[in-house]
Amino acid sequence: MAQSAFSPAALLRLFRTRSAGQNLSSGETTSFTAPTGRQPDTRTAAAPSGVANQASSLAARLPDLVIRADHIAATLYAGQHGQRRAGWGDTFWQYRQAQPGEPTTHIDWRQSARSTHAYVRETEAESAQTILLWCDLSPSMQWRSAPSLPEKRDRAVLLQLAMAALLLRNGERVKLLTPSGMAPLPASGTPLERLALGLAHMERTSTPSASALPPVSLVPRHAHVLIASDFLCPDEALLSCLRHLAGLPARAHLIQIADPAELTLPYQGRVEFEGLEQEAPVDLPHVQTLRHDYESLVTARNATLAVQAATYGHDLVLHCTQDAPLPTLLTLHGLISGRSGSHREGARP
Repeated sequence: MAQSAFSPAALLRLFRTRSAGQNLSSGETTSFTAPTGRQPDTRTAAAPSGVANQASSLAARLPDLVIRADHIAATLYAGQHGQRRAGWGDTFWQYRQAQPGEPTTHIDWRQSARSTHAYVRETEAESAQTILLWCDLSPSMQWRSAPSLPEKRDRAVLLQLAMAALLLRNGERVKLLTPSGMAPLPASGTPLERLALGLAHMERTSTPSASALPPVSLVPRHAHVLIASDFLCPDEALLSCLRHLAGLPARAHLIQIADPAELTLPYQGRVEFEGLEQEAPVDLPHVQTLRHDYESLVTARNATLAVQAATYGHDLVLHCTQDAPLPTLLTLHGLISGRSGSHREGARP
């Protein structure tokens, strides 16, 4: 029997409730219709504490993540060159004289050519927006189904840093939100490096009971909050968070991080799933017979999350860790900029 670090049990209980008393395709009535979250690598057996001990520090991988994030942001920034938009909106506000040290990318050369001064073109939204980063560092994010894949936590950090790098290039204000408020960032380094160091400090001080969702009471009014998580938390908690953010008002941009095994349950035989967050293990015989029902429930839940986000004026992008980050970031950038339609997935159909 294979073992897997599998978390969290909250989603298992949700699926158990929905499937209680129903006959599954296998004909068994005592199994879950579908478990999600941590799926097994059938070659290894790992208890929850073992997985935590084997996970290398996020700080050790941050330099590479920062370099990749900055490279991706440069690609995105080059793609938006020529659009002549400096902020979140397109409504022109004013031209102002460039200040000493102003990045040349902020200068409107067409307007500047008409005068002896260099001018920066500003939009109304540019001077009114604050973007907060919230990264779920709870144990449920410290998992991957195969060594060739990144941990969900690492991909969440990469996506957030890449989007932060793009926003910083556009002159936006980006801050890091922690459970206790805005993170005090180091004084040295580039803005992106300072954000990365802030995330590393959050990871070092994170506890097994760390919340997947941001502290809504600490979010300022009219802020944009970029939330990266697997959202394997109680649905009621997420719904309450979205409702309270809308009431501030503040707008949330949700990046739902999923391992491919969490979407498809690609396993055979009997598997015991062990939780990363103190959940009781779940023993599933003939797990392959649950695959169809499992995929249906996962698809339905993901669709429900997107609808709930949209109901309160937020948006959600689903990202699978086996996919490249760039398509997800393009979709997210379109949503943040208000140029997207109804598309809600970054890289998967």
